[in-house]
Amino acid sequence: MNLLTQPCSPGLRETLAAEELPAWLAQVPEWRLSSDAKSIELEARFADFSQTMAFVNAVAAVANKQDHHPEMRVSYGHCSIGFSTHSASGLTLNDFICAAQVGALPELKGQQA
Repeated sequence: MNLLTQPCSPGLRETLAAEELPAWLAQVPEWRLSSDAKSIELEARFADFSQTMAFVNAVAAVANKQDHHPEMRVSYGHCSIGFSTHSASGLTLNDFICAAQVGALPELKGQQA
């Protein structure tokens, strides 16, 4: 399945099994599993606030298009993102679809290590 072209499924509440997560995480290598295994997270650093906000706005466009919205923490030169399906109390395919699409954003490619 190509996560970059896959639409989210509205109302999806079927969580992924723990043994499935490594295969899904392999498709979104810049993301990591949270300590409670209920979300996937990305930390991105940028040279300045303008680049950070360009990334945040690009993430918002993906989230609105998919109608699947992340938790975000934004500061100067830094953005933390977490995807989880709150209605399912864990990770669903929708989280990995959005993570892949966010990971492919050109704004992310300009981040600092």
